[in-house]
Amino acid sequence: MNEAVHGRTAVPAGAGDGLEWRRASFCGSAGCLELAATADGVAVRDSKDPDGPVLRYGRGEFAAWVAAAKAGEFDDLCGG
Repeated sequence: MNEAVHGRTAVPAGAGDGLEWRRASFCGSAGCLELAATADGVAVRDSKDPDGPVLRYGRGEFAAWVAAAKAGEFDDLCGG
């Protein structure tokens, strides 16, 4: 059964198999988010738990988030 997380659907572990995962070059040993393109959007997972849940977003949703991040809307969450 899928679990709702903050309005998104958490796909069960292993459901992201076959995707080409990538992470930012800024990621360190503490872990990071990993992203993969899907047929209809973007999948996101925790690099520390690659067999854990995968969140899936539509392309429009993800594009809106990237635009907001570029505009600095989340800078206060970085502790600075």
